[in-house]
Amino acid sequence: MTSSDYQIESLGECQIDSPLGLPVSSGAGMAGYVSDAVRIIVNLEQHGERRSETPVTLEKAGARAKIYFRPGYTRAAIMTCGGLSPGLNNVIRSLYMQLYHRYGVKTVLGLRNGYRALNPKYGFTPMMLTPDVVERIHRIPGTILGTSRGEEDPAIAVDTLDREGINILFAIGGDGTLKGAHRIWMEAKRRGLKLAIVGVPKTIDNDINFVYKTFGFDTAVERAKEALDCAHTEARSHPNGIGLVKTMGRDSGFIVAYAALASRDVNFALIPEIAFELEGENGLLHYLEKRLQARGHALIVVAEGAGQDLMGERQTAKDASGNARHQDIGAFLQDKIQQRFASKKIEINLKYIDPSYTIRSVLPNANDSIYCDNLSRYAVHAAMAGKTDLVIGQWHNVFTHVPIPLATAQRKKILPESTLWLSVLEATGQPPAMHYNSRKQTN
Repeated sequence: MTSSDYQIESLGECQIDSPLGLPVSSGAGMAGYVSDAVRIIVNLEQHGERRSETPVTLEKAGARAKIYFRPGYTRAAIMTCGGLSPGLNNVIRSLYMQLYHRYGVKTVLGLRNGYRALNPKYGFTPMMLTPDVVERIHRIPGTILGTSRGEEDPAIAVDTLDREGINILFAIGGDGTLKGAHRIWMEAKRRGLKLAIVGVPKTIDNDINFVYKTFGFDTAVERAKEALDCAHTEARSHPNGIGLVKTMGRDSGFIVAYAALASRDVNFALIPEIAFELEGENGLLHYLEKRLQARGHALIVVAEGAGQDLMGERQTAKDASGNARHQDIGAFLQDKIQQRFASKKIEINLKYIDPSYTIRSVLPNANDSIYCDNLSRYAVHAAMAGKTDLVIGQWHNVFTHVPIPLATAQRKKILPESTLWLSVLEATGQPPAMHYNSRKQTN
């Protein structure tokens, strides 16, 4: 990536005074407008000769003193895409409240069922959002707008947005949603249309690049930890009890890692980023047997995308979002563990718990509720200032503007050498690696 990859697209010069009435300089006793010149350094650490290099930075998010769109003539639209995540309705509500009450945008449409709303063949008419419609939706799980996976032809989507006179589109979703939003922007740009597209990062897997945390993640970790507590209780209550819990995490194991740290009872945390084997002196089953011999019970948590190489040929089928359909690692491990101990005539009591879909169909916790509101306000600030093709991020505890191509260039993953993974290893006591090559190297 070059420095230009971190620059934000703009629809043009901002010439309209913001209606927010915030101070333009510090010392006024309240937070004020943010200048486009304020940037956030991406890498805090600098090493050796690289310290002389110009640091890579992201644009700081926040209200601008001058805006691009005239509020009274602006039409905005909101859509939710992909799988459910705690806080979707919170984001819809906060986007609307900021647009309507703070900026004075009176026409805000809710687009039904994701990108399908932008293709007339589905027949989904927009929902007109009003203060009465959104008043209590943050008390309702899921999304009042409906959702779907997959994208539509960008040309058809832009035709629809143009026909409806939409100036601003808020796309609430993850990697696939953001890639679709970028393609729509490129088509709008090709036509010379002034369309602001701003993403709000939604995926409980927490795998969006340059976004420290996505909304719904805190709640997912909390619910996963509750499942681990139940599995641990089951394991401790039976001879050679084993609790096996599978969580979401297609390509990234953040839920597993943070839930294991929150639990403090997990003995084996298995994630997509770290390969492991079942058999042999350095395999999971060997260490599991040693754990049962020593303590009489064990707790395992596995991400849905972990261990896919253990189940034969990888799946080539993809879902509507273009993601590979993974095989069920939880059921696979359940069978392999039972077969292993049955062959040794060792009695075990294995309980397998899969709370995957229940943890994303609930209301957000307090932290996520606050985070949803913050992301939404910063998204509105960016859109009204004519910024486009971006997603709201958070970096070093500061809200930022992340170009969508940068955010979707790769999935954010846990690095084996990261302090996060070291914390998991220390909390669980599991070996740093569970495969033959690591055994060979250590010997």
